[in-house]
Amino acid sequence: MGLTSAKGIALTVSLFGLLAFLLGVIAENKKPPYGTPIKGKDVVICKFPSDPTIAMGSLSIVALVLAAFIGHVAIFYPYKGKSVPRGALFQSTSLSVFFVIAELVSALAFAMLLWATITEGRHRTSNIHHDMDTLCPTAKTGLFGGAAFLALDAALFWLVCQMLALNARADYLDEDEDEDDKGEYGQVYATDADGTKV
Repeated sequence: MGLTSAKGIALTVSLFGLLAFLLGVIAENKKPPYGTPIKGKDVVICKFPSDPTIAMGSLSIVALVLAAFIGHVAIFYPYKGKSVPRGALFQSTSLSVFFVIAELVSALAFAMLLWATITEGRHRTSNIHHDMDTLCPTAKTGLFGGAAFLALDAALFWLVCQMLALNARADYLDEDEDEDDKGEYGQVYATDADGTKV
């Protein structure tokens, strides 16, 4: 059993979506709740434990971008060498709606992952504070986890879009093939009981 291009693309979207989810969850679980304040003369230096939060957040962003890119490929790819015009694909209302939802969920997941990763990185690099009461904060709790679930949702929406695009493609290509089989306008065929044309 060979792997068709549709199945291969669907598996790739699923893989990168699941990878973005897992990396986001790991980033959320490994993120320390706060750093250790070390008081100096008129400053507080925040020391954070060594953890893979920023790396996991960055890799999750990359996996999400790849899943969304391949999701777009899944919709517009010319399966079996037959391309379909975009207008014909988006005549399907359900495909149009799910496409917009997939775009929005992907953008929201990207924004949340980016926000959490940049915030965590800024807390690590700007670790000298003049406020003596600082608690050495990290990125808000739940941002990585929420973004991870949105990344998984985005991949699922891209898979739904692929299925709807394949249905719209089949409908469009069937119409083209049917037009070739109809013959010329006004030509009528009648068949005998034995199946021969009269």
